[in-house]
Amino acid sequence: MELGQKLRQARLEAGLSQRQLCGEEITRNMLSQIENGTARPSMKTLGYLASRLGKSVGYFLDEDRGMSPHLQAVTQARACYDAGDFAGATRALEEWGEPDPALDREKTLLTALAYLELAAQAAAQGRVRHAEALLEKIPRELPYCAQELERRRLLLLGTLGRRVSRELPSLDDELLLRAGEALAAGDSGRAAALLEAAENHSGPRWAMLRGETYLAQEDYAQAAACFHQAEAALPRETAPRLEICYRELGDFRQAYRYAKMGGR
Repeated sequence: MELGQKLRQARLEAGLSQRQLCGEEITRNMLSQIENGTARPSMKTLGYLASRLGKSVGYFLDEDRGMSPHLQAVTQARACYDAGDFAGATRALEEWGEPDPALDREKTLLTALAYLELAAQAAAQGRVRHAEALLEKIPRELPYCAQELERRRLLLLGTLGRRVSRELPSLDDELLLRAGEALAAGDSGRAAALLEAAENHSGPRWAMLRGETYLAQEDYAQAAACFHQAEAALPRETAPRLEICYRELGDFRQAYRYAKMGGR
């Protein structure tokens, strides 16, 4: 029996009209399409309908051809993860069974994310050995965001006092992003500290942001040096900043030159 047929049968057995079952969540037209098999409900919609009918989501999916046999486990794991019940998410995925091409990758990702959160909680509570054990359960072959998740795992190991033998992926992009946010918030000191922590000090983005921190601190000579470093790659952005620097330094010839360049 198809999903729509099972849904209609359960509704009739419950003595509910389509309008009564819909409630405030979905339209009667949508429910009619689902029951007739011309539309498929999202997992959120199916969960809502199942709860109103006193059934589990799995009741409607067990015999629905084309549906993964593990969909209920993944759905439960998603719900647990969203609710902050990371242990519940891992339990939901424990009884997996045979490989499932449709959902194996999501199962691996959810498992990794849940164990990362549990390890972080254990570390915050000072439960070092337990946190280490949880980190060991994280799958090594990750289908999505592998570099970012491995970075988080290695950083957590570092906070636990474990020596990290593998090189951490670069944090420069995040540092530059946070430095930009700090500058926008008026905290040039924090922005400068974040930029100095970056590995690569030669890129134009780094030089532009570092110049802005010097400019905010009224160190115009250092600011000009940084803007010159970025000038070839970012001429339009650096010209007005160099005009300010040279005007403040009393070099009006250079200030005039960059004023003309910025006005082009």
